[in-house]
Amino acid sequence: MRQLASKWLKTKALLHHPHTAVYIPDTCLYSEEQLRMMLRRHAFVFIKPVKGGGGNGVMRVARERREYTCTRMENTYRFNHFKALVAGINALRIQRPYLIQQGIQLARIQGRPVDYRVKVVREGQNWVFRAVVARQARPGLVITNMCKGGTLMKGTKALRMIYPRRLAIRKQREIADLTLRCIPVLERRFPGIGQLGFDYGLDPNGRVWILEVNTRPQ
Repeated sequence: MRQLASKWLKTKALLHHPHTAVYIPDTCLYSEEQLRMMLRRHAFVFIKPVKGGGGNGVMRVARERREYTCTRMENTYRFNHFKALVAGINALRIQRPYLIQQGIQLARIQGRPVDYRVKVVREGQNWVFRAVVARQARPGLVITNMCKGGTLMKGTKALRMIYPRRLAIRKQREIADLTLRCIPVLERRFPGIGQLGFDYGLDPNGRVWILEVNTRPQ
């Protein structure tokens, strides 16, 4: 069963198909110049390792009036100019390639961000849904990973806690349909994959975003 560690390769594959590209946040490989450009475009961004999981190494970076902030786990660092921000990020990040991804303001439950993990596996010629769950961030964190203290709940329950019933049902269907749309795109690009974990984010208005795809979902 094929596995693929690079978040960038999977993101690029989905960006090349018009029916999936519209669900991908603005994403690029990390560099000082790309960071400057992304912070001009977006209120905040996430910087994450190209390879790796569990929320390890993820940082939230924002431009706030006259300063920049960089949050990693519970710690927020403040910088009064861009060069200092870059030096701070370089001191915090592991020496490996990183991505910059447009920050999505996730819908919240009890003030804590929530995202959704959809796990599908190949059984013979068909792909089967194995799990649809929501992950609620630990208080004080912006990442939802279970190994970082996130709380697990049923995906349908979380959607109905956030949105009106009809919208929740519609979003549940949209996530399922989008998953089925993404699978053949990824299969054509990466033959031999046998399981996929899609991480979806929904903003307060209900817009669906593909945050990440894993070939070895937990």
